[in-house]
Amino acid sequence: MELTYLDSNSWLLDFDGCRILLDPWLVGPLVFGNSPWLFKGTRPIERPIPGDIDLILLSQGLPDHAHPPTLEQLSRSLPVVGSAGAAKVARNLGYEEVVALSQRQIYTWGDRLQIQAFPGSPIGPTTVENAYVISDLQAGISLYYEPHGNHSPLLKEVPAIDVAIAPLVNLELPLVGPFIKGKESALELVEWIKPKYILPTAAGGDIDFEGLLVSILKASGTPEEFQDCLKEHQLETEVINPTPWTPTPLNLSMAI
Repeated sequence: MELTYLDSNSWLLDFDGCRILLDPWLVGPLVFGNSPWLFKGTRPIERPIPGDIDLILLSQGLPDHAHPPTLEQLSRSLPVVGSAGAAKVARNLGYEEVVALSQRQIYTWGDRLQIQAFPGSPIGPTTVENAYVISDLQAGISLYYEPHGNHSPLLKEVPAIDVAIAPLVNLELPLVGPFIKGKESALELVEWIKPKYILPTAAGGDIDFEGLLVSILKASGTPEEFQDCLKEHQLETEVINPTPWTPTPLNLSMAI
């Protein structure tokens, strides 16, 4: 397995040649609700969109996960798997093969990959977006992804998961508390699934942020502190802090 962090929540997952583009924001600015005064993300360095993609996987319908300008740059013939909200975005952009996964549902790509949805982040009072367990059926390895730190206890029923991608730090708003949960939620996740490796997401990368929300956001924790926390709890999971846009190969031959 080879993972490439593409900044923000975006990843390229390579399962021995089966390539998944996950939650891509790769071109143009990131703005919520046409309100750049509130929040705006920009990329100071223009990056090429990865090629030879087999599948697009979207965890949420919000622009930082299903980013319309990025999706407009990709082939509409690529299969898209996502939450209900993300699937709606893809369909509106003209994608030909779109699968909306409800929690516990499974999508199988050929004879190689199995994607199972789990409850992820609550968005508003009635919507719960998706987390995923992705399994390479031939290699017998698996990966878990959830970008906001909302991990379902249903994961305790899942066979051993080799790799996790999840926040390791908290991002908090005054009077609201953490809207991205690392630290305690990541520790609980590791105790449940005991992965060999965990990689942080939603940590920014090579991105410039501006706006009112950015000025009042508070971040707490680091990947290094989380590794120390794992050692204190006698957990053998290794924290890998990837270099953005640099492939990170993982040796899973001795997976936990």
